[in-house]
Amino acid sequence: MGRLLSLILVVAAAGVIGVLWFEREVTQPGPLQDEVTVLIPSGTSVTTIAGELELTGVAASADMVMWRARWRDEAHLLKAGEYVFEPGVSIDGVLDQLIAGGNVAHRITVPEGLTSLEIVAILEANEILTGEIEAVPPQGSVMPETYQFERGETRQAVLGRMTVAMDATLAELWETRQADLPIATPAEAVILASILEKETGVGSERAHVASVFVNRLNRGMRLQSDPTVIFALTQGLEPLGRTLLRSDWEYDDPYNTYVYAGLPPGPIAHPGRAALEAVLQPLTTNDIYFVADGTGGHAFAETLAEHNRNVAAWKALQNNN
Repeated sequence: MGRLLSLILVVAAAGVIGVLWFEREVTQPGPLQDEVTVLIPSGTSVTTIAGELELTGVAASADMVMWRARWRDEAHLLKAGEYVFEPGVSIDGVLDQLIAGGNVAHRITVPEGLTSLEIVAILEANEILTGEIEAVPPQGSVMPETYQFERGETRQAVLGRMTVAMDATLAELWETRQADLPIATPAEAVILASILEKETGVGSERAHVASVFVNRLNRGMRLQSDPTVIFALTQGLEPLGRTLLRSDWEYDDPYNTYVYAGLPPGPIAHPGRAALEAVLQPLTTNDIYFVADGTGGHAFAETLAEHNRNVAAWKALQNNN
């Protein structure tokens, strides 16, 4: 009886020592010397995951990873994704990351003022995204911004988030619009903002340019915006590829704001938040003209005579250069 009790105590002690050793092995720093990125495809088994972790040097033993995942009853919780593992990460730390999900965020930026086809081209050129885009989005329907995504996310899904972002931003800004604007609907705000976006890239003057357009609309004047003529000629399908000519101002198309009064039938590009804010909260001025001033911005005028002087100054500057 004494020998049996002694044997039981020895076995129990060995078990305790084994558990303590196991706990030490899975919680102590691992062998990884340098940061490494590991891609776990969808549907990968815990056995394959463990093998990949050993192969990439994240863990010293694939068996130890499998045993720990099963000991924690979490083998079924490990997620596919792209992971960055830091030097010295423990097995428990690795499993915590695999349960939380992929921690690598990729980014794609859509600049303001692009056409739909230009945005589609950016998405299609990204080699980390997957799948095809179902349809070219309508002009002005997506929000130019920088978006995060995970490896393997579809292009259509990212495009869908861009559309949701535009809808949310427009709904938010529409509620803060100035009273008595010559803009009847959020859709009209997008149209005017798209013209503004193509007219100036200087943030400090957006609200001033917007005031000129608002003043012209209020007076029944034509907007006379060159970017609308370019869109009329190209329909947003390709760059114009040449300098705009004075004869182009007479091109008969609803988008040509030299020919047709009011807003064109739709946006000519995708405006960003700042352009939308500017047309919904324009500066209060009496200006109805503006022309480039040679600094990247514009000179503004209330009267035609003043505007003609600004135009002359701009032409003289061009001739001197």
